[in-house]
Amino acid sequence: MGELAGIDPGLHEAYRVCRELNERHGKTYFLATRLLPASKRAGVHALYGFARMVDDVVDVEVDSDRAAAAKVDAFEDRIRAAFGGAPLGLSRPDLVLGALVDTTARYDIPHSYFYAFLHSMRMDIPGTVMFRPRYRTMDELSEYMYGSAAVIGLQMLPILGTETDRDEAARPAAALGEAFQLTNFIRDMGEDLDRDRIYLPTDELKAFGVDEDLLRYCRTTGRNDARLERALAHLIAHTRSVYREADPGIDMLDRSVRPGMRTAFVLYRDILREVEDGGYRVLHQRARVSRRRRLAVAAPRLAEAGWATFRTRAKTAKSAG
Repeated sequence: MGELAGIDPGLHEAYRVCRELNERHGKTYFLATRLLPASKRAGVHALYGFARMVDDVVDVEVDSDRAAAAKVDAFEDRIRAAFGGAPLGLSRPDLVLGALVDTTARYDIPHSYFYAFLHSMRMDIPGTVMFRPRYRTMDELSEYMYGSAAVIGLQMLPILGTETDRDEAARPAAALGEAFQLTNFIRDMGEDLDRDRIYLPTDELKAFGVDEDLLRYCRTTGRNDARLERALAHLIAHTRSVYREADPGIDMLDRSVRPGMRTAFVLYRDILREVEDGGYRVLHQRARVSRRRRLAVAAPRLAEAGWATFRTRAKTAKSAG
């Protein structure tokens, strides 16, 4: 069975657009998606396509903050209309929305998750009431991460399926989204600073003697500082604790999806090790997991995913017989 089996042929192009966005921009995420059973990939591509499209609106597609805010508002109106049954055209945004609407209907995903995501995106846009270029504490950051990260894990749960009560799996799923995002904040610290964003809580940095002037000095000169290294070591330890909170949730998932999710878990967590091994130079270089490492992690789980899929099909066939 292919990724699009059982999906209305009229939506195949919409799902192909989402898959292309995931393949082009997702890298590690796309690799993990490839380890999922084919029947579950299209829905995951649709979720990624939606998130990527909104990110592009905020980050690259508009010339001013006012235009970005207006475009997000217009986009939310379009999403609400689409969920309400309004017809969609053939533009790329409409194709992505078509796949999203179909996915949310097939898997009964609450629409509120997508509105929460848009709320967090507005927190990135100057001029909006919600705009927050800095976060003082981890609790303050949690509001942003709920919409930008936790709901991603919650959206995924109905698609992936669980072997336990879904409510029990919800907190680990949300924690996994948060762990991934905290990893991004650490890895992308320099790039975010160039955009006048500091996502890592300023109180956590201040406890180690790190302020904005020091961050900008290190970014400009290419030098590192022991105070920043200690702060990052602390934040990496905190992020690993969130990964530990998320870890039990993987074994709550449907057996056939565990290899793919474990791959994403391991490879994203490896970014933290790359930061450490690179001397905490996140203000000067982007930590990346090597292609060799990605393949080394994925290869054995590809075999595991194939075996899990075979067992699932055999069990289904036996039940049908």
